[in-house]
Amino acid sequence: MLATTTVGVDHDEVIAALQRCYDPCCKERQVSVVDMGLVERVTVDGTQVGIDIILTTGWCPFAVHLLQMMEEEVKRLPGVEHVQVNITWDTPWSPERMSALARERLRLPLEQLLPLREARLRSAQQEVRND
Repeated sequence: MLATTTVGVDHDEVIAALQRCYDPCCKERQVSVVDMGLVERVTVDGTQVGIDIILTTGWCPFAVHLLQMMEEEVKRLPGVEHVQVNITWDTPWSPERMSALARERLRLPLEQLLPLREARLRSAQQEVRND
């Protein structure tokens, strides 16, 4: 009888798997939970993986979906038997946690939005004059 040994997974493989996980609000722009700065800590102990994340807001309606997605994606890695994803409240999220890629992809196109803002202001001023 052959003995089988489960080797496990390394930290970089877990991070690569998490790069394929997207908050539904950022999926369209392909900004992962890693790029958003949501991953606080990853621990690997053989076949066991622990992931601590923070949320952009405590009221995130997608928190459960996000936890499940991360767990499922990491569990697909060969050598992973158990994944535990926890939300930690010790560190608040701020935009400074985002990668340069996330900042670029989530930047508002101000040059495109400015004419819309100006048109709205003109419309509001016109309504005031008509009252």
